[in-house]
This record gives sequence, structure tokens and C-alpha cells, in this order.
Amino acid sequence: MKIRQIVFTEKNKAELLTKEADLKENQVCVQTMISTISPGTERANITGDLNVDASRPAMDEAKFPRTAGYSSAGVVTEVGKAVTGFEVGDRVVVYWGKHKDYNMVPEENVVKIEDERVSFEEAAISFIATFPLAAIRKTRLEVGESMMVMGLGLLGQLAVQLARAAGAVPIIAVDPVKERREEALKNGADYALDPFDADFVQTVKELTDGGVKTAIEVTGSGAGLEESLDCMAKFGRIALLGCTRDRNFTIDYYRKVHFPGITIVGAHTNARPMQESYPGYFTHRDDIKTVLKLCASQRIDLKRMTGEFYSPEECQEVFDRLINDRNFPIVVQFDWRQL
Repeated sequence: MKIRQIVFTEKNKAELLTKEADLKENQVCVQTMISTISPGTERANITGDLNVDASRPAMDEAKFPRTAGYSSAGVVTEVGKAVTGFEVGDRVVVYWGKHKDYNMVPEENVVKIEDERVSFEEAAISFIATFPLAAIRKTRLEVGESMMVMGLGLLGQLAVQLARAAGAVPIIAVDPVKERREEALKNGADYALDPFDADFVQTVKELTDGGVKTAIEVTGSGAGLEESLDCMAKFGRIALLGCTRDRNFTIDYYRKVHFPGITIVGAHTNARPMQESYPGYFTHRDDIKTVLKLCASQRIDLKRMTGEFYSPEECQEVFDRLINDRNFPIVVQFDWRQL
């Protein structure tokens, strides 16, 4: 069948292309309703970042074409002969799919949307929401402990909501952009601070009786990590959620990590078990199910985070904005029903 897909054909260029694809016996074909842009990953890909795949060495030169989009929701239209867990008509989340009108993926990359209260728009965010969820799990947050979220883009805003659901008190949201701090307060943060304020570290320590117990570092920058370390309580735990593509880290590990006994844990979404969940380390499938349940029960509110919608035919306009506008909206989604 013919499939339409958004492809980065060269640096800073996005096109909606058509290609042929056939369903394999272990695959599920899902007609996409909504797919969500992951701003950091997709900006890195379309701009030709040389360090986009942590499983391989950084490239010497940018290679194209590249594809993007990994969190979407839609309806099953066909199943392969070996598929047993899905039927035509099922509403589902697809993870590790692409920005396509039809995704053909292995059965294990599809999760049913069991509760009718969860919309496609919300479900299409659920896989991305598992990234900060996994980071929170890895900090081993205890109910009533403080948490700081450093960086308030999409992942940071989701982290704030999930930290609140997990029982963090207080939640301190940090970003230099005023509008993002205001959004974090709406998402459940107790305080929202500018990291460039002269008394930032002192303020954090005053709000947390000497330092935060846990932190989610989302900026991916050395400066963000260093400032997070400055705010930590003794024996604090930091999860590195933002992709640390920048190699320029000059941390004084002796004074800021070793001596105070700080735990730093990598929280890339692939640093998780493939099959069975266990405390602190859940599979993608189990975390997606958790997010969907939290959404359906209104423990978190993904609906209020949904922002702007575009037809896939507007992909070049959308990605131009992503490249050039540092205040790109927190949630932007492609509505494939507009094709």
C-alpha cells in the first residue's frame, strides 16, 4: 500500500513523501490520527546534528535522509497473520513509529487505549511522557521528598505533572523563559525559578531546607547539570533526562558529586528493560499503560497540554519554526485526519 511520511530529505528541509510498504506477519497496521513532535530530538535531526544516535559513534558529517516522529495514536486497520493481541478497530498508541499516515510496526510496539476517556491527542503524548516517568522512577523518589525539574520544555512540563502525581513536595520548576515557568505552575509546580537569578541556588536551598533531594535534569547541558548539583542536598539523586549531546562538561566531581554523595543516573528512554518491569525500571509498554491510566483517572492532565495542530502537508512550515523559534510551543501535533 502507499504510505505518506514526513522525511528530512536534507538539512533544514522536511517533505511529505509517498512510498510503498507491505505488512509483515508479525506487524500491526495503524492508521495515524495524531502524531506528536519531540522538539529536541527532531530539531537535532533536521539541523544535521552529528550526535543523534547514542548507540553509534558521532558522525563526521551529517547524512540524510532522516526520519522522525516516535509517539502517535490511531486505529488498527490490519493485522499480520502472527498477531494475536489486536483487532481491526482497536484504538492504540504506537511507539517507535514515525510521522506517517499508516504505521506498520511489530505487535510489541502497540498498546491499546483501554479507556474511552483518553483522546487520540492525549494518547499521542503518552509515549513521550514515559521518558520523564522513567527518570522519576530512577531517582527513587519517596513521597514527600523535594524535586527540582531543570528545563521546562515538553519533557520538563510532563516531569512536573508526573512528579506531582508521584508525591514530590515541593516541586521546583526551573527555566529562564518566563512563559514556561508560568506554564509549569499551571502544571503543578510549587515554585518556578529563573536559573540566571543571582540568588537562585540560595533560594532553592531555602525552599527545601538545605537542598533538593531529587532532580530531573532536562537541559542536556553542562551548565544545567552543574547548577543542579549546586542545589542538591547531601545524598541527593539526579536523573539525566535531557540528551547530553554537548561534550563540554567541566564538573568539579570531587566537591559536587563525590564528597556530598550525589547519585547521578542516566535516564535515556532506552536505558530500561525490554521484557519485565521491576522497581525503578519499567518497560516502555508498562510505562505507557501507567501514563494512560494516570490520564484517564485525571491524576495528570495531558489535555490541557495539547497546543497547536497542523496538517502534515504543512511540515516544512512547522519545522522551519522549530529550527528558528526558541519559544516553539511545548506541544505541537500533526493531525493526519486533515490529509
